[in-house]
Parts: sequence; C-alpha cells; structure tokens
Amino acid sequence: MSTSTTGTAPAAATGKSDQPPARSAAAVEIPESLGYRAKRAVLGKPLVTEALNTERLSKKTALGIMGIDMISSSAYGSEQMLTQLLPYFGTLAFMLIMPITGVILALAFLLLLCYRDVLSVYTKAGGSYVVAREQFGPKIAQIAAVALLIDYIVTVAVQVSSGTDAIASLLALSFNIDITSATLWISVGVILLMAFGNLRGVREAGRVFATPAYIYLLLVGATLLVGLGELATGNLPHANNLHDTSYGGVVDLGSHTQFLLSFAAVSAMLRGFANGGSSLTGLEAISNGVSVFKKPVAKNARTTLTYTVAALGTLVLGVSILAWQAQTMPYTGGSPTVLAQLTHLIWGHSGFGNALFILVQIATALILYTGGNTSFSGFPFLTSFVAGDSFLPRQFTHRGHRLAYSNGIIVLTALSLLLIIAMDGNLTRLVALYAIGVFTGFVMASAGMFKYHYTRAEERRTVKLVINGTACVASVLVVCVFAVFKFTEGAWIVVVIFPIGVFALIKLNERYRREEAALEGVPASANLPTLARSTVLVLVDSVDLAVIKALRYARSLRPVDLRAVHLMIDSTHAEHLRKRWDASTAADVPLEVIEVPDRRLRRAAAELAARTHAETGTEVTLMLPRRAFHVTSRLLHDHTADKIAGAVSRLPHVAAMIVPFDVVEAIEEMQGATASGATRGAGADTAEANASTRPLRPARRTKKMLLGTECLIEEDQPAGGVSTEARAPITVREVRWRNRATLEGRIRSVYVGPASGSPALEAELYDETGGITLVFLGRRSIAGIEPGARVRVEGMVGETEGYLAMTNPTYRLLPREGDEGGDED
Repeated sequence: MSTSTTGTAPAAATGKSDQPPARSAAAVEIPESLGYRAKRAVLGKPLVTEALNTERLSKKTALGIMGIDMISSSAYGSEQMLTQLLPYFGTLAFMLIMPITGVILALAFLLLLCYRDVLSVYTKAGGSYVVAREQFGPKIAQIAAVALLIDYIVTVAVQVSSGTDAIASLLALSFNIDITSATLWISVGVILLMAFGNLRGVREAGRVFATPAYIYLLLVGATLLVGLGELATGNLPHANNLHDTSYGGVVDLGSHTQFLLSFAAVSAMLRGFANGGSSLTGLEAISNGVSVFKKPVAKNARTTLTYTVAALGTLVLGVSILAWQAQTMPYTGGSPTVLAQLTHLIWGHSGFGNALFILVQIATALILYTGGNTSFSGFPFLTSFVAGDSFLPRQFTHRGHRLAYSNGIIVLTALSLLLIIAMDGNLTRLVALYAIGVFTGFVMASAGMFKYHYTRAEERRTVKLVINGTACVASVLVVCVFAVFKFTEGAWIVVVIFPIGVFALIKLNERYRREEAALEGVPASANLPTLARSTVLVLVDSVDLAVIKALRYARSLRPVDLRAVHLMIDSTHAEHLRKRWDASTAADVPLEVIEVPDRRLRRAAAELAARTHAETGTEVTLMLPRRAFHVTSRLLHDHTADKIAGAVSRLPHVAAMIVPFDVVEAIEEMQGATASGATRGAGADTAEANASTRPLRPARRTKKMLLGTECLIEEDQPAGGVSTEARAPITVREVRWRNRATLEGRIRSVYVGPASGSPALEAELYDETGGITLVFLGRRSIAGIEPGARVRVEGMVGETEGYLAMTNPTYRLLPREGDEGGDED
C-alpha cells in the first residue's frame, strides 16, 4: 500500500468560498417503464454480470448433466428401429434388431475414440464447430454450425415428445387412461415451461440436473437386469400385443416371406439403422462443454465420455435383447412405448410391481424432459459463439435480464414449437430429421482431427489417422443413408434447409465484413470549437466513422463540455476500445468508461444524463451514433440508439440526438473507390476532421489544472502509519470536507486525462448515499481500479471542480462476488 499527497493553495488565497463542496449524485429517481415492471414481475430481479456461474464440474456431476441427452435416447432408440423393420419383415424384425444394434454400438465405439482424441487436443473449447473452424476456417465451420443448430432444435422436439409418450404410457398401463390425442399440446406446454425457466436463469449445474440421469440409470438398469435374469431362467413373459387395436393400434406387420436381399428389405434395414442411430445424439455435448470440467480437464472429460457411451450402449443392448425376446410391438400413436411395455412385463401387476413401473416411467419422463432442456443452454451458447464470429446477427451475443442469452432461447422455443406442431408430436416422424444434423457434426469433427494429425509428425500418428478417417467415412455413410432413405419421411426438410442455412450465414458474414471495412475508413481529429451552450455526451461503442461523424456534429453544437462515454457491459471489449481510442486522434476527447453491471443500457444512459444535468446545471445532449437505417441493414443490427433515445426523451433538460451513418452508401462508395483507384472519401473526411483549429476545453481537469487555482484540493497529510484497516469506514453522506475519511464503495466510472496532457486518473466512488471523486496524479492506469471494482479508500477530503474529492488516497481492492480476496496498493 502506498500513499501520495498533494497540496494546493488555501481557499482564501484563491478567492473561493469556504462553503463545503457538493457530493456526486448517488442515484436519480427515474420511473420504471411498464414493460420493464412486467418483465421483472415475470422473470424476477435482474442479475448482475458478476453472478455468472463459473462452477467447475466433477466427473460424476458432469455425467449427469452433459451425458443426459445421450443416455436418455436409450428410451426410444430400439423402438425406433422396430417401427421401420416390422412393416417389411413382420416378427422377423425382432431378430433383425440385434445385428443392427451391434452395428450402432460399433459406430458408437468408433466415435468414442474420435471424440476422446478431440478432448485431448481441444481442452478449452471443443466440439465440431471449434474443430472445423480451427482446421478448415470459419466459412467451412458454418457447416458444423448449421448442423448443430438443427440438432439442438430437433433435440427439443424429440426429447419432449418422447417424455410425453412416457407419461402417456404410465397413464395407459397403470390407470387405463388414454391421452394420445392430447400429447401434442402437453409437449407444447412443456416446451413453453422450459423456455420460461431458462429465461429466468435456470442453470445446468449441480446435483439437481444430474439427479434424473442417475435415477434413470438405477431404475432402468435394475429393470433390464431383472428382465435378463428372467430370460435366462425362461420366465420372461411375452407381450402378446401383435394385433392390439387399442391406443391407435400397433405398427402394421409386413409379410414374413419378404426376401432379405430385395431392395425394399435393404431399404427397410437401412431406415431401421438410421432411426437407431438417433441413439448417438448428444455424444458431442461433453466436447462442447469441456471447459467446465475440474482439472485435469482433458482426463476428466475423456473419462466421463467413456462412461456415458458405456452406459448408453449397455441400456440400448439390454432393451433390444428384451424387446426381441418379449416381442413388444410399438404403437402407431407412440404409447405405450416399448420400454414401458417391457417394464410392465418384467415387474408384473402386483402392487410392488406397479409402484416400480410408475417410478421407472416418471424417471424416464424426467430424463427425457431434462435432456431436451440441455438444448436451451447449448443452442443460445452456440448462437452467441457464431454471432461473435459475425455469422449470425449480433443480437445473439447479448445476455438478458437474468444473464441468459434470451434471444437464442426465444428463437429456439419458436422453432422447436413450429417443428413439433408440424410433425403432430409424432416421435417417429421427428426422428427422421434427427441424425443428418448430428452425424454431419461428427463428419466435421472427425475430418478436422484427421487433418490435425495429418499435418503433424507425432507419436501414434497412423493409429489416430485410421480412427478419425474411419469415423469420418462412417459418419458420411450415415448422413447419406438418412438423406436418401428418410427423404420422403421428412428428411427432405433438413436436406433443403441445410445448404440454405450455410449460404445465409456466409453471406451475412460478408455483409458484416463490408460494413466493418467501410466504418474503419477514416480517423478523425477531435479539435472541436468551444462555446458555452450545453454539455454533449457522445456514447461510444467503437472507433469508426459513425462515432467520428457524431463527434464532428457535436463540435458544430459548440458545447461548453464535450465528453465521449462508453457504457461498459463487457470489460474485455472496454479495454480493447480504450486502447484503440488512445491510439487514434480522437483521444484528444478523453474516453470515459462507466460500468453497467446489470446490462440495462437504456437506464444507465438516462441516469448518466440526469446526473450530468444535476451536477452541471446545463442542457444535456446525448448523441447516439447509428450505423444503418435501411430496412435490410436494420435486421443485422440492434435498435439500441432508438431505445436509449426513447428512455431519455422524458427527462427534463435532456435531449437525445441520433446521428445516422449510411453504411450501405459507405460500402458502395468504398467499392467504387476501389474499382477506380480513387481515395477522395478518405481525403475529404480527413480534411474536414482537421478543419477546426480551436480546441475544446476537456471535460475534466488535467494534472496541471488540478494544481492550479481552478481546483481546490485540501492538502492530504501523510497517513502516519494509519492503514485503511485502522479506521471504520463511513458512508459518503457522513464525509466532512477537509477531514480524513475511510470509505467503502464501488467504482462507477473511470476517466483518464487527454493523451496530450499530464497523466491523471480519476475514478468515481459511490455508495447508496452519494459519490466522491478519487484523483490519482501521475497515473494513467492502476491495476484493479476499473468500473465495477469494490474498493476501500482513506485520505483527506478536498475539492475538485466544486465536488468532494480525495487526491492520491490509500486504497485497498475488496473482493467482488465470487472472488477469494483483494489486492492492496
């Protein structure tokens, strides 16, 4: 901890009044909008950014959370094979299910080896999208992106429909209640409930979400063990429902004389294999979430993946064997399911058996619903990741009221509802859409790993190439089987949408890149004229032509005070912006960074404007650069400027001014200049930006000004060995001018003096009672002193620009939420 002191002339010597200076405004009362009050009532109190969960998962918890999608598919995998085989082979299908199951398990083992390799290389972010992006570039990676997005959408529909079938089976076999006609709307209600829960910030972490997986494994595993024991002793009963007409009837039986090598027979077996391949969905989930594992990350992730695949293989094999031997017929309406029939047969009709049957069905429904819920975290996270690469609209990168990626959740909800309604909630029809997206992701991951090892001379290179190459070829064959043999059953939707989606993402990225190139065209001078008319606040989120135009227009208003302000919701972006700003000529107008911990930009802008008016007594103009106003362009950008303008327009003495910048015209001008070799646009903008020679007085005082007569800061006496721990902290309201004080609070904003002046760093410390300025002379940055930091300071209370201030106080950083301790200077 270090202490610095600064002395100034006494108040009497400067002709200044001895009246104590004012405190910074702690808060401004602004009525909440009706829409926000309604959102808060529905979703709850907004969470601050620091509340983001960074919990690391153990292998046991991760298996229950990330493996739940894959394990739950064992509830319908074997049944979906039978729905395709029975119409062609009759009861012979029960025997054919075994070799098909064997092929699927062999494919699962091959993909297990491939993804263990992925987890060994990519330990921070994995999955087919990351592998494809790193190995083939961002454009090719969009194939994986579209595949995964389709997979997430279909997963919601399939898992929820299967979970509802489990509930319907429970009611049908235990209570003789047929709800087949209502299953679609039950599934719709479950999806809406999931969306609501995730918008409120439900987390996939901890034992709550892992519990259904272990209950399912325990109960279904016990059921299969008992069933296999009955089979070994010859006591396994048969279903005897080959000609049952209840619950919509069973699947039609085909002829027993069908030739096994006929095209129709081969087609049926391939369709059965394709449907059974849906059991492998969710295999990539662990790779996508590898970063949340405890250390050693790669080892724990590989072990968890192995256990998950082993659990899935064991369950699928057990269900297939018992379905073969008990000859359980699937029903056209989806319920009672094959697994429900087997459970009912194995445990019997006694009170104890019926109770176990109910528990198994509840566990099955829970794991299926919870497996569907995994998409509500995976889909928004993937869209935010792809949008961060500028291949999706940037609205997908914004966290919402409860820190969830709300836009992604809403889009997933809408698309999954549309899909499940279009398919009438029928599981067999939905599965037809499933594996194309899933196995396309497998293709991209295995091909990427093949290239990775091919370009490196390493140990066991040949083995790794064989594993990944074989996995790639096998996955391609599955995609082709699905595309050809399931085309008329609904796969045509994915076949048509897939290339359109990839093309759309690539074209969207090209548009973003053209806009970025146009906006980064010309730097600007910030030598702006000064006339005491108003205070202008230019909101800044990047250093480009749109902001430069806003600064140029602000100059024409001749304000007494011009400030460039960045409302910070992402500290990494804010730091990058500050560096770019300092490196540009716009640094003559210092950039002020203000934290917005709850990401409510509109309210933060309104509070800033109201506080500025309260402190300066001037008319305040909030200047908002807007980069596009054409209809097609507005679809690619959010409407933040319009929303902020609407929020501040109701405040007295505050005006919002939107400064539009035509990006479309800038793109056309740039392309025309490139074609003709002209550079008139850059030259003209530079000349106009440097036209004015009258500098505007900076919004804040530099070190030289702070030491002059314009600023009164009472002499800060040496601490004399008294640390910030020796005094009990008081509130800002209790502070007395020209007295020492110890304060605790949060840094609201940080300001660095102009690049051309002497170094000076100012930070505004506030608590619930008010604010005070901290002035650090001779410094342009201090580690830890940043918007959002909690700090304890001690020093002599003086004055700067008519407001209470401490100059070079001693300070100690306090832990933020989730931190273990603070740092001390």
